[in-house]
Amino acid sequence: MRFDTAIASIISDPGSERTILLDHLKKEASIFPMPLPTPGAQVPGMPQIPAANLPKPPVMQVEDLGKSMIEGHEVEGKRYTLPAIARPANAQMPSTPSAPSAPGAPSAPSLPSVPKPPSMPTLPPKPNVTEVWTSVKLRAPVLTKLITAAGEQTTYCKPTSADEPHPSVFQIPPEYRIKSKP
Repeated sequence: MRFDTAIASIISDPGSERTILLDHLKKEASIFPMPLPTPGAQVPGMPQIPAANLPKPPVMQVEDLGKSMIEGHEVEGKRYTLPAIARPANAQMPSTPSAPSAPGAPSAPSLPSVPKPPSMPTLPPKPNVTEVWTSVKLRAPVLTKLITAAGEQTTYCKPTSADEPHPSVFQIPPEYRIKSKP
């Protein structure tokens, strides 16, 4: 798989168990090993979720948006709506016990009270909505819209040919210098 941006490309090749990062500005290539996960293996550093007492996940609604055309390619649309999840209550900072003062020592002067900062306004929870338009011929997403409380993100993949890409697309260009590992 190859993912391109204006300044870099990432080539993932599970067959050779490596990922290549191409820096188009510096004309450099960095090669990283790609460890293959074993089924059921725990990812290092990933916290384990206890099996009991898990809340029931909210039910996702799926809506068929029908067929349309994007740049001359037939696409099918679906909208996935996940109801808003209630925000957890704010955790309170633990209070620290005050240290006892030495006998005969003067007591510390009392500090003036500091007003509490204003609290954030409470907004109604917003559902997460994802709209996906998939090419009928290529069976790949062409347009994806994600709308959450944090904002909106749109990803557009320009429809392309269904022909097999040339193998050179997944290789380091000859003019690129292979960057050594630190």
